[in-house]
Amino acid sequence: MKSAPVFDQAHYATLNESREAVMRPLLDGLKKKLNAETALDVGCGSGYFSGVLHSEGFRVTGLDGRAENAVLAASRYPRVQFFTANLEDDGVRRYGPADVVLCFGLLYHLENPFRALRNLHALTGKVLLVESMCLPSNLPLMELRDECRTADQGLQFVAFYPSEACLAKLMYRAGFSFVYSLRKNPEHPAYRNSLRQKKSRTMLVASRGELNLSQLESVPEPSAKLDPWTTAWDRLGAPLRSLGRLLTKPWPEKVASVRRRLSGSL
Repeated sequence: MKSAPVFDQAHYATLNESREAVMRPLLDGLKKKLNAETALDVGCGSGYFSGVLHSEGFRVTGLDGRAENAVLAASRYPRVQFFTANLEDDGVRRYGPADVVLCFGLLYHLENPFRALRNLHALTGKVLLVESMCLPSNLPLMELRDECRTADQGLQFVAFYPSEACLAKLMYRAGFSFVYSLRKNPEHPAYRNSLRQKKSRTMLVASRGELNLSQLESVPEPSAKLDPWTTAWDRLGAPLRSLGRLLTKPWPEKVASVRRRLSGSL
């Protein structure tokens, strides 16, 4: 008996339905505000969200790194054009730009997510929607992970998983002027913290122009302020070293330093 396609599994259906519930109102708002007409579904899998985009009135192109996925998607959504393309290859840029670009469940499967985001920026005419696994950290960092060798993983089965802060920073550095999070995340356990598991997925929106939509909340570019090479002991001694430097200064410089610190704390 032939097994069902990998993206038809029950856990994918549950995840996709939760994503779709928050995505449709957002797409409606984007379509009206930006007069958006064209859409690109990158990493389309078997075409689920290509179908959603088409049903919302977009002219849609779907891309996937696996030819068998593109063939299956074309059989399910004949009014959408599907092609085989690798997002890490700069040649993918010939399929854009599109007003709205969707990239769900792909970036964390890639060896070169920053290059992929640069390509997504080139493909994006107006706005990019990204959904991804995310590390539980407030710092902009990534973790290199081995993946199991199944058809729903990356082409090379090795991947970089970003934190949400890292993903936002990558979007800014790829060239987007604005980055937003959703005020209401999908109703799925992966998008929230619980007693058993930390939040493991996120959805962010990047755009070339400012978006004033009720569903979105602005995300400033994250920064890592702590020096990762310092120890806790060194950080504990920093105030004492600062005080020591102050005491060695001449009195006029002492007074000026104290005034600057006081004015900065007000």
